[in-house]
Amino acid sequence: MNLKPLGDRLIVEPTEQEEMTASGIVLPETAKEKPMQRKVLAAGPGVRKDDGSRAELDVSVGDTVLYAKYAGTEVKIDSNKYLILRETDILAIVQ
Repeated sequence: MNLKPLGDRLIVEPTEQEEMTASGIVLPETAKEKPMQRKVLAAGPGVRKDDGSRAELDVSVGDTVLYAKYAGTEVKIDSNKYLILRETDILAIVQ
């Protein structure tokens, strides 16, 4: 991946979604819910404080995070979809 996030931004990839319900019904792409849980692939250096130093991010590369439903910007690079989020859009880290 040739993306380097700036500031407090994160680049995340989607986690795999269930293609079938528990009762065995296959879900078409249009019926699937937008995933709100993804793995962090890259993290920016953090936001600049007033004194010029950087504030460290609470999220690190490799974390699986939950984020707000309509947050971020989706980008497609080489047939792969990624989402660019701000750290403030992250609701929780899945442990």
